[in-house]
Amino acid sequence: MTKATTGGSQPASRPGSQPASRPGSQPASRPSGELGSEPLEEILDALVDDLLSALPPASAAPERFLGAQFDRGLAWVHFPEGRGGLGLPSSLHQLVLARLADGGAPTPALRNVIGYGMVAPTLLAHGTAAQLDRYLRPLFTGEEIWCQLFSEPGAGSDVASLATRAERDGDEWVLNGQKVWTTAAHLASFGLLLARSDPDVPKHAGLTCFLVDMRAPGVDVRPLYQLTGEAEFNEVFFADARVPDPARLGAVGEGWRVALTTLMHERVAIGGGVAERGSGPIGEAVRLWHERWADDRSPHALVLRDRLLQHWVAHEVARLTNLRAVHNRRAGTPGPEGSVAKLAYAEERKRATELCVDLMGAEGMLYDSDYPRVRPTELVAASTDVRRSFLRARASSIEGGTSEIMRNILGERVLGLPGEPRNDRDLPWKDVPRS
Repeated sequence: MTKATTGGSQPASRPGSQPASRPGSQPASRPSGELGSEPLEEILDALVDDLLSALPPASAAPERFLGAQFDRGLAWVHFPEGRGGLGLPSSLHQLVLARLADGGAPTPALRNVIGYGMVAPTLLAHGTAAQLDRYLRPLFTGEEIWCQLFSEPGAGSDVASLATRAERDGDEWVLNGQKVWTTAAHLASFGLLLARSDPDVPKHAGLTCFLVDMRAPGVDVRPLYQLTGEAEFNEVFFADARVPDPARLGAVGEGWRVALTTLMHERVAIGGGVAERGSGPIGEAVRLWHERWADDRSPHALVLRDRLLQHWVAHEVARLTNLRAVHNRRAGTPGPEGSVAKLAYAEERKRATELCVDLMGAEGMLYDSDYPRVRPTELVAASTDVRRSFLRARASSIEGGTSEIMRNILGERVLGLPGEPRNDRDLPWKDVPRS
C-alpha cells in the first residue's frame, strides 16, 4: 500500500513509553518450505497450531499471546512481514481468525476495537516506517488503546467542516478545540486526530491528521452519559496541547485522504462482521419467543411470530451479504459495501432489540440498572440485558456515520444518483458561514 510522506522519521511517544518491538523478538519460523511451495492454507494452519501449542490460550496472558501472534505474522496476515503480517491475500485472514477463535484465543478487536479495525489499517496506508514500528504491536496486544478524534459539536455528519485548529510552531503543532462523542477516550493512550491546519483553503484541503498522546498536557477528557447510564462516549478539549511533527500522519493538508481511509474501515468494523447464524439480538428474540410465546395462539402472539420471522430473514440476508463482501474484499480501503453493512447493521439492530423488549411484555419496560453514572473500564461491555441493548442500539444509527449519511453514500456512489448541493465546496473554510 502506498505510504504518504510525513515530516520526521522518529516515532512519537510519551516519556518512558516503550517501543513496539521487543528486544530479541523474532517472528516464529515457518513450517518447512517457503510461502508458495505448499498450499498457503496448510502453512497458516501449521503456524496457528504452533502458536496455540506454544502458548495455550487458557493459561497464557492475553497480551503475551497476542504479542506472539503479532510476531508470527498472524495479527493481520495481509499486512507486510514485520508489521504483524505475512503479505498474503486478505481473504486468508478470515481463515486465521476462525482457527484462532476455535482454539479459544483472545480477540484483539474486543480489546481495542477502534485501534484494531480503524487505526491499524490507516497507519499501514499512511504511516512512516517509524510510526508502524512504534504503534502497531502494542495496538494489537491492547497495551495501548486508541480512540478516534473526528466529530465536533459543529461537525458531525459534515466532518470536513471541523474547527479544531492545529498551528505549526517550529517542530511542534499546537492544538486548540473540542471533539465530541469520542468512544473510549477515557481509556485511550493515543487518539487519531483530524484538525484544521489551514483555514484559508476549502474545508477538505485544509486538514491534517495527527497521532495524539491522550495523557499529554492540555488534553482534557470529560464523560458523556447516555441512556444506559454509562459513559462510553466522551468529549475531549484541547487547550494549547502540543504534538511533535513526527506524530503527524500523512502530509500537511492531506488529512481528509487519511480520514477517508479510517471512515471506510470504521463502517466495516461496525457493521461488516460475519456473525454466526441466529446470533446476537435476533438469537435473543428467538429465545424469548420459545420461552414466552411458543404455545400462545392468540392474535397478538401470531403477530409477534410474524415479526420474529421477518427480522430473522432480514438478519440472515445482512449476514450473508457481509459474508459475500468479506470474500470479495481485497487488501486496501474498503468501498461502499462498508456503508451497506453499516446501514443494515444499525437499522436491523434497532428493530431486533425493540422486538426483544416487546416479547418481554410489561417486563420490557423495566430497566433495573437505576441508571448508574458509570464510566466503563472495558471497550465492549458484557451484558445479556436486552433492555440495555435496546437503549444502546439507538446509537448504532448515529455512530460511525448516521443512517442518513449512509443512504447518501449509497445513492451517490452505488446507484449513481445526483449528489446533494454543496455550495461551500470551493470556498475557503474561513468564509463559510457557521452557526
